[in-house]
Amino acid sequence: MPATATLAMVNIDCGDPRALAAFYADILGWTVLHSQDEYAMIGGEGASIGFGRVKGHRAPSWPGEANDKRFHLDFYVDDLDQAEKYCRGRGATTPDFQPGEHWRVLLDPDGHPFCICLRRDGDGE
Repeated sequence: MPATATLAMVNIDCGDPRALAAFYADILGWTVLHSQDEYAMIGGEGASIGFGRVKGHRAPSWPGEANDKRFHLDFYVDDLDQAEKYCRGRGATTPDFQPGEHWRVLLDPDGHPFCICLRRDGDGE
């Protein structure tokens, strides 16, 4: 079946678009394409990611039911320990609850969960 649409970009609601764009641009090796208080965007390989300020934004809980998670991003990495250390050095945190062995859940500086996933042959190439 032919595609009806193509993904243009992903937009993430947050409290601090500039900071979140800088964080993700750094860990992905992408470029900050636009950066203002209300909206920021990064681009690199694949679709762009935008970050829009939402007044009173509250980060989702991990894990938990209150303020439930709405989405998360997954990233391939070659070394979980090294990637976690790098992300933490840029403001990510590691929650206590970790549901898997081949990936880790981290929280970005705005509190959104994201996963670093151990790359295996053929993944992410």
